[in-house]
Amino acid sequence: MNVLQDKVALVTGGSRGIGKAIAFALADEGAHVAVTYRSAGAAADAVVKEIQSKGCKGAGYQSDARQFVDAQNIVDAVVKEFGRLDVLVNNAGITKDALLMRMSEQDWDDVLDTNLKGAFAYCKAVCRQMITQREGKIINISSIAGVIGNAGQTNYAASKAGLIIIPMKRTAKPEEIAGVVVFLASSAASYMTGQVLCVDGGIVM
Repeated sequence: MNVLQDKVALVTGGSRGIGKAIAFALADEGAHVAVTYRSAGAAADAVVKEIQSKGCKGAGYQSDARQFVDAQNIVDAVVKEFGRLDVLVNNAGITKDALLMRMSEQDWDDVLDTNLKGAFAYCKAVCRQMITQREGKIINISSIAGVIGNAGQTNYAASKAGLIIIPMKRTAKPEEIAGVVVFLASSAASYMTGQVLCVDGGIVM
């Protein structure tokens, strides 16, 4: 049974990595899926074709997550194309790592505007539609760095930390994150709201 049959989902940053896995997992459960991308147009087209091959509708939209007007325009376009919007997955994000003393103001602004302000923009953009429908799910993909922090991320530190900090001794597979998103998007999670689920291989513990 497809638990998301004919639901409509929008996945930001859905052209690669975790976003792509989420888009495919939602389509596998019967959802029609729109994805946004910033510059990887060919990769987004491939994701859309794969979604369509699963018997679902798919669409790709170029977007700069930092721009409020982009978020509203894309939400409006999705609703016009698909007729509704049931699930928003805020997945788009960038990194510009550096030690604090070497981090530029532009690096700070780009990351905060994309990862935090961008999620706010899309949440704000979908609110009216979801209120009108009297239902909807918003799922924000964060990071373990948002729970316990992370130092400057030089190559050496990252390579050594990767060997010792995760009890399961491996990083997550994108499909493992996608499975949690499918659960949150489904009616099985209808009584859940305002929760932070750490899909982290036990790192916080």
